[in-house]
Amino acid sequence: MMWKRGNKSMVGVDIGSSSVKAVELQGKNGNFELVSLGYEALQPDSVVDGQIMELNSVSQAIANIFNEHKIKTTRVAAGVNGHSVIVKNIVLPQMTGEELQESFAWHAEEHIPFDISDVNLDYHVTGSTPDAIHVLLAACKRDKIANLKQAIQLAGKQPTVIDVDAFALQNCYELNYDPQPGQIVALLNIGASTTNINILNGNRSVFTRDASFGGNQYTSLLQKELGLNFDQAEQVKRGMPLPEGVEPREIEPILDTVSDILALEIQKTMDFYRATVEDGESAVQKILISGGGSKLRGLVEFLAKQFEIPVEVFDPFRKIRIDSRGFDPEYMREIVPEMAIAVGLALRGVDAR
Repeated sequence: MMWKRGNKSMVGVDIGSSSVKAVELQGKNGNFELVSLGYEALQPDSVVDGQIMELNSVSQAIANIFNEHKIKTTRVAAGVNGHSVIVKNIVLPQMTGEELQESFAWHAEEHIPFDISDVNLDYHVTGSTPDAIHVLLAACKRDKIANLKQAIQLAGKQPTVIDVDAFALQNCYELNYDPQPGQIVALLNIGASTTNINILNGNRSVFTRDASFGGNQYTSLLQKELGLNFDQAEQVKRGMPLPEGVEPREIEPILDTVSDILALEIQKTMDFYRATVEDGESAVQKILISGGGSKLRGLVEFLAKQFEIPVEVFDPFRKIRIDSRGFDPEYMREIVPEMAIAVGLALRGVDAR
């Protein structure tokens, strides 16, 4: 399900709760260029906790992106997140690769809160000692994968790779930031309703979590506090002035109330991480934020102050060439923070080594 890399062109399609994003890359050996990029907004509640509720509207959004941007490739890499996905680092007795393959489902059973027959499993060996092997386990409920594949197939496309959003984020980070061993970085993708968190030591994932928090919580509080509709609140959240007729009011305290909740979720994740690692492993040294929620004005500064460590906006195209004749630079500046997972998924279709 997860770590297999394709050898033919593939489009990374990130189906979020508020939009569908698509990226196609070309090149090899880390020398990549952006071929296609598409974005299509979704109606509210089309996707809830990663589950596609409105198959037709989501498949139509996928088809629209492919048609509008004349994307010829039909092969798609997509990602899963939410409560139906389990990612854990586990330690098993030393054994051969064949023995691990044969016994993995049995070992995984005690770490998964679902019936083993109801999930797709995958694993990746991350380390080995004379007595033990360290394995990153990933599991996702079969019905969730079937739901995702159905939406892609309805759009007339071929679901070729199903990844985990947190790993796609990591893929994108590894390509663009050259992580070094001992460098502990937290990657946050703040979507409309879910925040994917992946804590890495170098290029090794040491803790992942999907938090039920997203940009919609800012929008909802603005609606409630200021008497706005959804679209008006979205505009205000993005820094536009208050609509006519609305009583003038400071917006920052309202936004900070929600940012406090995000900070609590990050703190909780860091606490979980610290409880699972060896004493020798250090605390998180830097936070990189992506997703639509990362565009909130002042969020970088707010989080840097809260955690007293550097916080930056993640650039998924830091080492990917973008031809300014084909992609409007102003549009790219606006859309780039939302593309990290789609870029990570697109990397499944190219040779990233």
